[in-house]
Amino acid sequence: MLKSRQAAPLIPGALERPLGAMSEDARAGSVIPPHRHPFAQLIYAATGVMTVSTDDGLWVVPPERAVWVPPFVGHSIRMHGAVALRTIYLDPAIEAIPGARCCVVQVSELLRAAILRAVRFAPAYPESGPESRLVSVIVDEIHDARTAPLHLPMPRDERARRVAEALAVDPGDRRTLPQWARVAGASERTLERLFRDETALSFGAWRQQARLLHALERLASGESVTEVALRLGFEGPSAFIAMFKQAMGTTPGRYFRAARVP
Repeated sequence: MLKSRQAAPLIPGALERPLGAMSEDARAGSVIPPHRHPFAQLIYAATGVMTVSTDDGLWVVPPERAVWVPPFVGHSIRMHGAVALRTIYLDPAIEAIPGARCCVVQVSELLRAAILRAVRFAPAYPESGPESRLVSVIVDEIHDARTAPLHLPMPRDERARRVAEALAVDPGDRRTLPQWARVAGASERTLERLFRDETALSFGAWRQQARLLHALERLASGESVTEVALRLGFEGPSAFIAMFKQAMGTTPGRYFRAARVP
């Protein structure tokens, strides 16, 4: 995660056309350090799982999802398992998703095919050719994409953030709210209020979200369902699978088997 309120270095550059694209295969465990761009990005993992970190929190990006990063938002990326990284860059004048906040979006079949085609564009593709028509399709698909609840918001208050950062590293820590309140140097009521006010989640819901996103990272790195369940403090695999299915709509095994190689 980026250090709070610390500006990431700007990666200078300009797009020769309204859309640019990059294709890169990244090794498991590799990290793209904190940086920011003067243009918007759609970061897509055709295979593998990524974690995108900003000052505002973490976005875990499993297969068939992508993270939208607005212009000038500092971010870093960590790979879990081998990742087929496919990135779309858009001129900031194109507001595919308005606003200055990141989000994870569902990648439709059409958007996926368009991304995989766009990474083969020449940087100065013909302005009146089929490439430009496909750009319009990509922008429309991004604009209409459903968001996915794969964000872990981070509180700004130092007391709550101390707890959040510890649980983001080890969401299986079983300490109770009263015990975490002592870590924070705040009352239970204050800590609960800070989480609700600054993340829009109760402390319990925030911790459950941290467990889900950590599970996606661990499963993508090759750990078994049983290993992940125990690491995250669940009584056994059944309880973990029930939580995963409620959040993701399917079991962990089926979810990762459904991921396709581009």
